[in-house]
Amino acid sequence: MTLWIAGAGGVGREALDTALAAGVPVAGFLDDRAQGGTVRGLPVLAPGQLPAGAPYLIGIADPGVRERLAAVLDGLGGRAATLVHPRAIVGPETTLGPGCLVMGGAYVSSNVRIGPHSQVHYNVTVGHDTVLTELVTVYPGGNVSGSVHAEPGATVGSNAVVLQGRKLGRLAFVGAAAVVTRDVPDRTTVIGSPARPMAPRA
Repeated sequence: MTLWIAGAGGVGREALDTALAAGVPVAGFLDDRAQGGTVRGLPVLAPGQLPAGAPYLIGIADPGVRERLAAVLDGLGGRAATLVHPRAIVGPETTLGPGCLVMGGAYVSSNVRIGPHSQVHYNVTVGHDTVLTELVTVYPGGNVSGSVHAEPGATVGSNAVVLQGRKLGRLAFVGAAAVVTRDVPDRTTVIGSPARPMAPRA
């Protein structure tokens, strides 16, 4: 396949790195802000210019933007592709949904389910029997223990730890280096060790 990467920013360029390492040819980027130019020597088109039936991967960190863009690209006849770096480890009986990105150095254990358009960044660990539903993001160095359940749009920050069996609610955000010892409710940001909800701004 020849892949189009939606998003020409940092995550998009890291997706390109993953594709190059995996031997997957990339046709170019799709990005409204950079359209008409080039990034890393590849052309940048508007998302609406995705060729019908072409495979794509969204290299954007924000889960809400990923969700909206996936709907647009699917509506154009695009096909969400899954991309795994050759230096990532994916255990047996683990499933990766369409549009997943797994970067180098990641370790995804056995019996894990990762849903569509989720991202596992470099040097992440995901423990056995964990479920990362759609649009979940685990940033570099994150450690998700076994039997964790992450609802759509949940994010685990860099070097954060989610302990065994915890649940992350829809659009929950775990701050960098936080240690999650309790379930995190929907749309809640937690920080610190043990992780606690951020105080609202005055």
